[in-house]
Amino acid sequence: MKETVLGIDIGGTYTKYGILDRDGNCLAEDFMSTDVYREFDAYLENLHSVIENTIQGLNEEITLMGVGIGAPNGNYYKGTIEHPPNLNWKGIIPFIERFKAYFKNMPMVLTNDANAAALGEMIYGGAKGMKDFIVITLGTGLGSGIVVNGNLVYGHDGFAGELGHVNVKLKGRDCGCGKKGCLETYVSATGIKRTVFHLLGERTCESDLRNVSYTDLTAKMITEAARKGDLIALEAFEYTGKILGSKLADAVGHTSPEAIFLLGGLAKAKDLIMNPTIQYMEENLLPIYRNKIKVLLSSLQETNAGVLGASALASNELEKNHRSL
Repeated sequence: MKETVLGIDIGGTYTKYGILDRDGNCLAEDFMSTDVYREFDAYLENLHSVIENTIQGLNEEITLMGVGIGAPNGNYYKGTIEHPPNLNWKGIIPFIERFKAYFKNMPMVLTNDANAAALGEMIYGGAKGMKDFIVITLGTGLGSGIVVNGNLVYGHDGFAGELGHVNVKLKGRDCGCGKKGCLETYVSATGIKRTVFHLLGERTCESDLRNVSYTDLTAKMITEAARKGDLIALEAFEYTGKILGSKLADAVGHTSPEAIFLLGGLAKAKDLIMNPTIQYMEENLLPIYRNKIKVLLSSLQETNAGVLGASALASNELEKNHRSL
């Protein structure tokens, strides 16, 4: 009987999940829609149903040891999802309390998706052996997981490390959180789209991106244009990396990490985002930190990092409970 954990990654559009062994090998994975469920109870019922179907379809018998959940605005201490901007359910959602009804006495833990990704990096990825590092997720928004002395930083209320909502520009771009000028409005897949359209209005140079609507434009398209030498796309990456690098320099001043890992769709641009980010981070660092901090692409980039991170969260919690016995 193989010991396994269940990792669940809840996104605004899809919920992905996987059954993994304790070494991080995925035995089965699948996904379901998130945004079609207006009622939270109906969502939970269907989530449990598809997971059970996946388990029943395995070719080997397993023992499910624990469940880890990565979710937007997930509170590790309370097991709640609180005021998520991109989910249909508003307010404070008692996720673990309600989901445990389907998994009697099963150890279950929840945190935000970027924290889960940081644990995945530490247990399965490039941060193995590191005690101090930061993971930055560059998707629709910008998330961050901060590890200090081998432990995730949660703060007194479970919401520490929201670097995506530090201020970049007073009275800057509107953010989904209700504030203006947040980092993720400039540095994310959405942020670089907004930058491209601003530049298209400011510059007269030719660009293939002029023929693309805002709705159809993607970070991948901007990356492909930059690879072809498109001046608007190249300037957008330079601007994005400048802002990210300067804010990473601020983050270094708080925790002095050994490394910073970039993960997510925008990180797939590799050198286009990495080079300006490193340049401007180094320019803005105190001399005592310069040339010490590695900025690396996540080694989980080509995997389902959200599911792997959530399973790492479950495995880490089981290990902590075992050590406390």
